[in-house]
Amino acid sequence: MAQAKSTELRLIRHAPALADGRMAGHRDVPADCTDTVALAALRARIGPVARCVTSPAQRCRDTYTALWPDMPAPPSDARLWEQHFGAWEGMPYAAIPDLGALSGEALAQMRPPGGESFADLCARVRPALAALVEGAGPIAVVAHAGTIRAALALALGAPAAGLAFAVAPLSLTCVTHVPGHGWSIGVVNWTV
Repeated sequence: MAQAKSTELRLIRHAPALADGRMAGHRDVPADCTDTVALAALRARIGPVARCVTSPAQRCRDTYTALWPDMPAPPSDARLWEQHFGAWEGMPYAAIPDLGALSGEALAQMRPPGGESFADLCARVRPALAALVEGAGPIAVVAHAGTIRAALALALGAPAAGLAFAVAPLSLTCVTHVPGHGWSIGVVNWTV
């Protein structure tokens, strides 16, 4: 009997968002892709991939183009968008209300006014990742910190666990899916 083949997802957070110190979330803002040294190092670390997919956000598409300038635009998947922060979108970070002391689980369930919770984001991302691992890998995914934390939460089996991770701009996180066995985490937040 043939052994199930694993599929690695190479999750890349977009370059720094040009959001003027404001919450970007679902706002479609460009990325600052001027750090050519970091981009070259990240491209080398990612290595060859079977295919790529991005969030539809401009900052993710900008980052993809900076990483692979000679490649055609890849497909995008709207389920890979960043968490929607509702009324907090576009607010300066200093103006976002202090939530006080919340447990990890309470924080994962908290919805900003008119937005989605991190648990909602995890539920949105789960089927996108499941669809990706049906094909050959490795697969490069250019997305957002929240999307990558959702993938980590999926691997760990709990939304709150995903919130414990830092995910820097232009970082690489790798998760592998083995059919019948679930997910494993290989690399988290690799940066230059």
